[in-house]
Amino acid sequence: MDISNQLHQTIRSIYGAEGFIPLHEPRFRGNEKKYLNECIDSGFVSSVGAFVSRFEEDMCKITGAKYAVATVNGTSAIHLALAAMGVDDTCEVITQALTFVATGNAIAYTGARPRFVDVDEQTMGMSAEALRIFLEAEVELDKEGTPFNKHNGRRIGACVPMHTFGMPCEIEEIVAICEECNIPVLEDAAEAIGSSKKGKSCGTFGIMGTFSFNGNKVVTAGGGGAIVTDNEALAKHLKHLSTTAKIPHRWEYVHDHVAYNYRMPNVNAALICAQLEQLETFLKEKRSVAMKYKAVLENSEIDFMDEPLDCKANFWLIAVKLKNLEARNAFLEMSNDADVMTRPIWEPLNKLNMFAASDQAALPVTEKLAECIVNIPSSALPLT
Repeated sequence: MDISNQLHQTIRSIYGAEGFIPLHEPRFRGNEKKYLNECIDSGFVSSVGAFVSRFEEDMCKITGAKYAVATVNGTSAIHLALAAMGVDDTCEVITQALTFVATGNAIAYTGARPRFVDVDEQTMGMSAEALRIFLEAEVELDKEGTPFNKHNGRRIGACVPMHTFGMPCEIEEIVAICEECNIPVLEDAAEAIGSSKKGKSCGTFGIMGTFSFNGNKVVTAGGGGAIVTDNEALAKHLKHLSTTAKIPHRWEYVHDHVAYNYRMPNVNAALICAQLEQLETFLKEKRSVAMKYKAVLENSEIDFMDEPLDCKANFWLIAVKLKNLEARNAFLEMSNDADVMTRPIWEPLNKLNMFAASDQAALPVTEKLAECIVNIPSSALPLT
């Protein structure tokens, strides 16, 4: 039997013999309705409420970070973190072109320009080697130790690697390389809740890490995000900026900074608190699904994108690699025609009109993966 058909049969055996199979859908099996009712009964459904504080505490427990700040979504989390780092329109921010558009959008919100470097083929995240080559060729430190692009004079405001599909990138190496050049690292861990490297949670290697809890994530708040950090002063600043920089007072409205209304509503926090209680179960089930796919694809012309050594991926969206663009497109057509939702990896950001003028290094691995990576159904197991 053709391997594509074998994989299709495996997907059907996991998620059902009939009907449409989505790429990733939420599972509500726990205290979601209970907590939502409690939230409604309390009258606190906006950005003040007990569940917001509880969510932040839960994120600290799950990631091991000292502080967490809730936000309305993952994009706002990246924007807020960059703003708190002082990134502005005089800056360049290093990131990868093979990422969801939110990464580039958040950089653009600050006025900074993204600078794209290539990715690693196994992790699909930023390549430490490509980063080092770029820094050695184009970045220098001024007499105060501030990193600048010596060709355009822009300050390097940050490096933003992304953990693609929840697969830990070469984050240790990236942080070490950036430390040599005094470049702060902000981890885009939007997809990586529950993922780790050498037992350390993704999102906690850099100065800050950001997460997303959109409806298609491993756990969801409907919408929602978070920033984690070990820096107390930074955490307080982030929370201040996320709540319109209002100075606490019993009745006066005084604000001391141009800031943002990015605080997560309590109603969303109630939902994510219930979801986080089930995180370990979801991760176990998704790993079980991934290993079934891996077994089917062993020694075939379709490669299963597995986690690197010393890493534990959450397998948010399980990825496979076809041999070329033609094979990828044939697979996408066959599976979607059969009501099995599959999707290609994102169009690289340097190919999008709004980022086409951004500086970039050579991106051979990005271009290769863009033509052959496909996501297949990855939800936690359905109730039987």
